[in-house]
Amino acid sequence: MRELNLDRLRTLVAIVDLGSFAAAARALHLAPPTVSLHISELESRIGATLLLRQRGQVRPSGVGETLVARARQLLADAEQALEEVKRQVLGLEGRVRLGASTGAIAYLLPQALERVGQSHPGIDVQVMVLTSEETLARLSGGGLDIGLVALPQAAVDGLSVKPWRRDPVMAFVPAGWDAPRTITPQWLAAQPLILNAPNTRLSRLTTEWFAAAGEHPTARIQLNFNDAVKSLVAAGYGATLLPHEAGEQAGMPPADPRIAMRPLKPRLWRPLGIAHRAGQPEPATQYVLDALWELKQLK
Repeated sequence: MRELNLDRLRTLVAIVDLGSFAAAARALHLAPPTVSLHISELESRIGATLLLRQRGQVRPSGVGETLVARARQLLADAEQALEEVKRQVLGLEGRVRLGASTGAIAYLLPQALERVGQSHPGIDVQVMVLTSEETLARLSGGGLDIGLVALPQAAVDGLSVKPWRRDPVMAFVPAGWDAPRTITPQWLAAQPLILNAPNTRLSRLTTEWFAAAGEHPTARIQLNFNDAVKSLVAAGYGATLLPHEAGEQAGMPPADPRIAMRPLKPRLWRPLGIAHRAGQPEPATQYVLDALWELKQLK
């Protein structure tokens, strides 16, 4: 069964609005025989007369009135769809799906999202909490547009992964502890510890940091949610190692006065990269990428 053609419906509506075949032909820049052919094809498709000629005027039949009403809605929907797609092509609107860890979402993304919201309010950024491995897998499968991932990462066909930031990893300890001004692996390994789960890049970084000093501590608990980890530190449950995305200023206190932050010796850095599918991103995705690159802090 042949589908209804929007051009034929547009011709029908023009005839009803303008009152004649000739006027519709002029308005649509069509030859009069073409207009007649459009109506003949529609009537053949519907199996009923759509237009009635009365005293030099053309009026819709009962069936024609029903079809004209539906045609107006279909034509309006088609125009709206084209306008929405056009705005997305221009980057004025669109959906961007982004995956990142909780730390990046809490401390880095808000700055980028604020800039996107100010300059391109029609762009909807949907954020998912994912590990770096999950982010790369979803990017490869088309389920994400941008990912913030820990580095280094093995090359993945079809993906672009570039260095973005390098933030210092700091020790977060209960403020009531008698902690030294700089934290060494030996001192920290002797304390109760709250560390990231072993499937994270941060866990591997901190394990290597301890191991380089001959230390292999066991954590009291392992979590992937930084706010939960900090709550336990504030409660005096243990110390932790977390990136300090606000910068490396050791003198900047954490938001919670029950937590003291100390630099590490030797220093430890958590590098992050921006990943997206190779090739030219869609405009909305590019605007979000631009906002993220403004937060670049490589040292």
